Parts: sequence; structure tokens; C-alpha cells
Amino acid sequence: MYIGLAGLLAACAPQPKETASEPSQPDFKYLVDEFADLRIMRYQVPDWDSLTLSQKAYIYYLGEAAKCGRDILADQNFKYNLAIRKTVEAVLGSYDGDRSQDMFKQFEVYAKRVFFSNGIHHHYAEDKFFPEISEADFAQLVKASDTTLLPLKEGETVDAFLTFITPVIFDPNLYAVRRSSQPDIIANSANNFYEGGLTKEEVEAFYDKMRVKDDATLISYGLNSKVVKENGQIREEVYKIDGLYGDAIRQIVAWLEKANAVAENDTQRAYTRLLIDYYTTGDLKTWDAYNIAWVQDSVSHIDYVNGFIEDYGDPMGMKATWEAIVNFKDLEETQRSNIISENAQWFEDNSPVDSRFKKKQCKGVSAKSIIVTTLAGDCFPAPPIGINLPNADWIRKEYGSKSVTITNLMTAYNKAADECPKSVLSEFAYSQDEIDLCKQFSGISDVVHTDLHECLGHGSGQLLPETQPGALKEYSSTLEEARADLFGLYYCADPKMVELGVLPENAYKAQYLDYIRNGLLSQLARVELGKNVTESHMQNRKLICEWCYEHGGADSVIVKKVENGKTYFVVNDFDKLRGLFGQLLAEVQRIKSEGDYEAGKNLVENYGVKVDPELHKEVKMRYEALGLKPYGGFINPEIVPVEANGQVVDYRVEYPADFVAQHLDYGRKYSFLNSKR
Repeated sequence: MYIGLAGLLAACAPQPKETASEPSQPDFKYLVDEFADLRIMRYQVPDWDSLTLSQKAYIYYLGEAAKCGRDILADQNFKYNLAIRKTVEAVLGSYDGDRSQDMFKQFEVYAKRVFFSNGIHHHYAEDKFFPEISEADFAQLVKASDTTLLPLKEGETVDAFLTFITPVIFDPNLYAVRRSSQPDIIANSANNFYEGGLTKEEVEAFYDKMRVKDDATLISYGLNSKVVKENGQIREEVYKIDGLYGDAIRQIVAWLEKANAVAENDTQRAYTRLLIDYYTTGDLKTWDAYNIAWVQDSVSHIDYVNGFIEDYGDPMGMKATWEAIVNFKDLEETQRSNIISENAQWFEDNSPVDSRFKKKQCKGVSAKSIIVTTLAGDCFPAPPIGINLPNADWIRKEYGSKSVTITNLMTAYNKAADECPKSVLSEFAYSQDEIDLCKQFSGISDVVHTDLHECLGHGSGQLLPETQPGALKEYSSTLEEARADLFGLYYCADPKMVELGVLPENAYKAQYLDYIRNGLLSQLARVELGKNVTESHMQNRKLICEWCYEHGGADSVIVKKVENGKTYFVVNDFDKLRGLFGQLLAEVQRIKSEGDYEAGKNLVENYGVKVDPELHKEVKMRYEALGLKPYGGFINPEIVPVEANGQVVDYRVEYPADFVAQHLDYGRKYSFLNSKR
């Protein structure tokens, strides 16, 4: 489970303070490109030179393993994404016409969007986007490129290929939404987790037959497979070396083997061997064994995530997309995370939820701040800023969880914000006092909220023995993110945070102001006019804020004000708002612990989805007037072996600044899957 940049629209909002480990490169430019609704940044890798040669080699090999999964995510997102991406790469890499023409420049923007979203559907809103050129212009670009680079079938002509691919790209009625919330959530979704005209009921029945009732160590059924219906029969195609995505998985495994040869310790080697075994067999029991071994390693300096992990992209909330992150500890910043994790039992015991749903003993809760070196799969180019894994509730209960806050990415957001001329805060905050308070405390309060969300929020609470994991189905992701956010919001204001030296007094108020402003107002800038909120993290924030606004109405806890044609939401009573956060946390925990699907559905549908069209229009106009881009992503640094006399003597970090060039390079080096049609 992971958290995005919760403070919004992080575009030019106040950000966390600089970390002591930030590298001193005063001329380094963080914000390097902007297009559509996106901005591209770079991040630095501080403390690199403090690592040993062996540690650098380990990170390098893990990074190569991470980049080898690029094709997998694209194919999971949509069955024709690889064909489209390879076409885009062919045009950008070989078009011999005039590249200064508007036609080519507009196509290049489309190509960047495809790279950013790992496909043709918006990475956040999940709607299909389109090139701002004509179909005829597209055909001209393709034909004026090296057609041997196109993903043609054997014997297929370029004209026949264009006949197929053009409507896939341009027709708004084809494959319109990657993950649909319509009643037939499978049939109306363009993702590639299900094939053959399957219905939601058929998928549920297929997995219900597999599940063992009252199994305390239930595996994550369906996590690493595609479900196919053929000739009336339903079966799984499992992701493994000799199965689906095998050509890419073999490359991942080959680099993991190299990494294991230079691992820091036997513990790392043992769980990496389990991961390799899992990739070889596809056995989800082995996946659980890997997670149990991995989560208990709190000593190693270097760490990684690699696998089919998060199920946000599946309308059924079962299938996981592929992702990877490579990192090492930010030792100084980890001190704060450790303070929070060391007090996990106090937070659990003093939670406002029913005692039946509290853990009697918090096991293995570990937290750290990390420096990322490579982002990949569903974490690239738009990464989380916090992660808490593993996701299986029974493993969390019995063995604990790892929580991380990614400090060098937060620093990059900081610096990119400093390079922007305008601010979301100044536009959507109601008063100068609010602006001043948020400028003073938003940075540290956002970091601490992220720590609480990831370190303790996701790891808190427990299911009742009779509750099946996954009982909340398509609403599970939104409700789980709401639960973790509410945990963080409730405890940000607790005097314990000041007592522990984690937050200054009253700093929590900045987080409350930022959260309410974002959830009720400014995050709507990310949603296309006429659309509802579909992304899980956005639904979660909207749900919390709308519920608190409504339930605090009698006491004017949050007040809507309109001045000079602009709408603002003002927090009048911080203590009562904290009480509302606690009430909602208790209810969301009850819903999860009891598996109350109907109550969860009602919360999400009533508070997290629907958008006021007039307010939406206003927010979009105000945000667009700022000239800011609401979504951000990154270019990866390059880790380059340094050789002398035929031996690698060091690894240096380089910071490329060309988004397109990096993706074309990745296309040449890390493309292992065929574009099936």
C-alpha cells in the first residue's frame, strides 16, 4: 500500500523542509519539462559516496532488475499498449520529416503522455487520452518513419496495421476507461486482467471455489494472474518464468541472481531466493514466505520492492500490477520514523476504534526514511512518497510491516515547487493567517502524516476471525487508504506527538487545513469536467472531507465561504474536527474488521465519488489561471559502472534531463515482450 503526494497538487504547495542529506549541487534543476497536465522532475541521490563498492553494485543490479519489468505494467494496463508504445518509439526514433512542424510536436506530447501513463489511459483519472493531430497526420508520421520498427504481424502491411491501430488510438468509444466503476466493472474496463467476456459474478464465483473457509493464512488469490474465459471454461494464466510475461520475468530473475551474489548479508540472499522461486513457480504461498522473510529484515542498509503488489488498478481489487523500487536508508531522517514505530502499541491502544478491532500486540512494526535510486513499473514515473508493505493482513498481524517515507523524492518536490512562480496555497487558502500557518508547518506536518499513514495506519487494527480478506471487493482500496489517512489525521493532533518531539505544538493545524482544502476543493483540478472521482486515493480524501463537512455542519466545524466569486472551505474548530476524524476512523475500521461491504459501498458512493459540477468548473478555472500542472513524475538517475583495466572500480550517478530520451533508451534496452494482437 502506498500514498501519493497527499498535499496535492503538490504543484508549488509548501513542502517538507530540506533534509540534511541533500546533496549540495546549487545549480541542479529539478523541474525539467512540462506538457499536458504533467510536469517532469529529477531527483538526486544523496549520500551515494558513503556506500561501499559492493553496496553500489548491489543497487545497480537491483536497478537493472527493476527496469526489466517495464513491459509487464504496460500490458497489464491495456492489451494494446505495447503495440502503441512501440509505434510511438518507432516514430520518435526514426521519423525523417520536419520535426519542427506542429504536427510532430503535438505527436511528441502524446508520446510523452503514453510514456508517463504506461499506456493510453491517464495514470490518475484512468480515462483514455488522444493525440491532438488528425488520423491522416498520424498515418503520415508512421509512414515517414522506419516501418521495420513497427510491431507488425508476419506479412502485415503498414496500411493494414494502420487500419487496426488508428481506431484503438483515436476512437473515444473504444476502450474508454482503464478501470470502470460502472455496474459491469469488468466489461467496461480496458485493463488486461480479464479476457473472454467475463462478468464480475463469474470472477467472484471462480475464486470463491478456491478459497478455504476460515484459513488464517489465506493466500492472495488471483494476485499474480490473468483470468481467461475460453469455450465456456474459466482458467488462470499465471505470471511466472514459463507462463504469462515469462520473457520479462526471466530477465528480472537474471539480474536478481547477480544482485544476490553481492548482497549485504545472508538474510537478503534468503528472501531474494524466495522471490526468485516465486517468479519461477508462480506459487502464492512462496510469495507469502518471501514477504514474511523480507518484512523481518530491519537491519540491512539497502532494500527493494519487486513484484506484483498493489491491486488499485483492478476493478475487482484482486489483481496486482507490477512495480519495483530500489533504495537505501536515509539514516538521519530515519530517527523520526523510529520514534513513531517504537510507540506503535501506544497508538494502537489509544485508538478511538472498538477494542475488538485493536491488535493486542503490535509485532514487527518497522519504519525508516529512504533514498530511492531507481523507480520502475507502477512506481514510475509517478511514484508514491510513502510505502507500507506487505499487504496481507495476516502477515501484518503475525510478523509486522515495513513502512518507508521517501525523503529524496519529497526534497525533489520541494525544490521543483521553489522553481514555480505561483502557488496553489495562495489561490485556495481563505486567509493570510491560513497561508502563514501552512507555510510554517505544512512541510513537517505532511511528512509526519505520511509516517503515521504508512508506519502505523496501514498496520493498525485487525480483522475479526470470521472476516474474509477482500470482503470489501472493489471498495477495499479506497477504504484502506481512508483508514490509514484517518489514523494519521487523528494522531497528528495528539499531544503525544509534541511529547515525542515529532511535531511542534499546533503544527497539526496546517495538515488539517491542507487536507480539507485539498479534499473538498483543489484536488478537483485533477478531474476532467463532467467526470466523477474514480482514483482510490482521491476518493479516499473526498470521502473523509465530505463526511466531516456534513457531520460537522451543525457545529460549523467546517464552513463554506464564497467571496468575490471564489469558494473557500474554512476550518473553524480544530478540536471538533479531530473528533470527527476519530469517529470516521472507528467506522471505517469496523467496516474493514467486519467485512461490511454494503456500509463500505455506501460511504464511498455517497461521499467519495460525485462532484458538484459548478464547484468543479470553478476550481478548474482557478487552477488553470495559475499555469501549473497538477501531476508530477520523474526521470530516473542513471547508475553507470566505472571501469579501469577491465574491472568495475566504482559506480557513478548521472542525472539525465531528457524525458523522451530516457524512455526511448528504456525501449531499446528493456523491451522483452511481444505486442500481441
